[in-house]
Amino acid sequence: MLAIVHSRACIGVSAPAVTVEVHLSGGLPALSIVGLPETGVRESKERVRSALLNAGFEFPARRITINLAPADLPKEGGRFDLPIALGILAASGQIPADSLGACEFVGELSLDGALRPLKGVLPSVLAARNDSRALLVPLANADEAALASQEDVLAAGHLLAVCEHLAGRARLVPLARASARSGLDAARDLPDLSDVRGQSVPRRALEVAAAGNHNLLFFGPPGTGKSMLASRLPGILPPLTDEAAMEVASVHSVAGLASGVEGWCRPPFRAPHHTASAVAMVGGGSSPRPGEISLAHRGVLFLDELPEFERRVLEVLREPMETGEIAISRAARQVRFPACFQVVGAMNPCPCGFNGHPTVECQCTPQQVLRYRSKISGPLLDRFDLHVEVPVQSGDLLMRPVGEGESSALVAARVADARARQDGRGHLNSALSGRALQEACRLDEPGERLLSGAMEKLGLSARALHRILRVARTLADLDGCHALAQSHLMEALGYRQLDRQQGRSGLVSS
Repeated sequence: MLAIVHSRACIGVSAPAVTVEVHLSGGLPALSIVGLPETGVRESKERVRSALLNAGFEFPARRITINLAPADLPKEGGRFDLPIALGILAASGQIPADSLGACEFVGELSLDGALRPLKGVLPSVLAARNDSRALLVPLANADEAALASQEDVLAAGHLLAVCEHLAGRARLVPLARASARSGLDAARDLPDLSDVRGQSVPRRALEVAAAGNHNLLFFGPPGTGKSMLASRLPGILPPLTDEAAMEVASVHSVAGLASGVEGWCRPPFRAPHHTASAVAMVGGGSSPRPGEISLAHRGVLFLDELPEFERRVLEVLREPMETGEIAISRAARQVRFPACFQVVGAMNPCPCGFNGHPTVECQCTPQQVLRYRSKISGPLLDRFDLHVEVPVQSGDLLMRPVGEGESSALVAARVADARARQDGRGHLNSALSGRALQEACRLDEPGERLLSGAMEKLGLSARALHRILRVARTLADLDGCHALAQSHLMEALGYRQLDRQQGRSGLVSS
């Protein structure tokens, strides 16, 4: 007797199809699983046996061969427990085999037959839909699966409920798609920009970074509001589109993080501690999992105390900052995770933090300052579009009441208008390159002379020059201008405060 059950593996954020073939033959009772199963899959034989017996079914006293095809695809975890159990029941005639073809099944079985939740359900839902099949998931994953459901997802809490559905005695009701909150509703509980007192230049830089999706580096003495400003960035970013929100939810699903309707359209904000390792940042492990840069996909990665991160950790950010994805290679496979994120960094000017402070004397030696600043390499610094000093505020500014400044809602409206102009060109300004960059950032003769002189005086690289042009394009979009004006170039150059011919490896004194 042969039964075939359709299922899904989980490889990165993809869910390749897996066919579970169950064959019952004569011979001494035995159960073998082939098809490159890992330890978690090989152990499923004991879970399935106990689940079937405790659910009141007969476990066939025959030779059972289970093939997980394709054979060259690694299989891991307990997600194949349910399809294996259904295959055994169908092959032994305990449930109708012809009811299995229109649906795919994933789920881990407990010993009493209950279905346990899984990681990576959302990619399986989307992949099953592409193959025109419904997907049955554990009931504990129903809220997550409902985010992508188009009444083609079923949920069950026990093996008996699945068998009753397949036998036609108690049909499961397809999940209705969950209705997501709007982006404005999702942003109401975020920190508001009106809480920031003074700091007009950093506030303006934050708006420019949000409008063009630019990487931003704040530097200045401790306590000036660098972290406070960075935490206000999500509140002025546009809400995610449904497609982008689904990408984010899929990454979080694979990572085992809860996904739900709450905050569906909100860009993610990740702030790893400076003790994070390179693997924690980019992802990895024997079974690769997404790291912080992938969990920040379509959102913000905030790196506070930037020079305190290990040099090796910072350098692994360089390639994904340019490409928007990360590839993790293992002996058996290569897994790709999306990593299109916006970096916001914050740092002090020296180890004690008071280099250049107007009233507090710095206690660091020149060698200590140089060593501290050299932790940020020139290539990494080049990848920050804006370098903005957050200065010490005077007493009269600190006495201003909280909430007096412009609110996040007003700034977000201007950011949305600027993003709409970029959508008309087909690219965010931070992604402009090649011909698209030339067409969007055409310069007149005075503008070319200005940038040529800046390159010679500041020792700018070609990458830095392109980033200046992208920032200038964003400034023009915020002003509603079609052409770049000299004022836009001047302001964009003003945001490159750390570019100097000397000290390319770090900061200059404030």
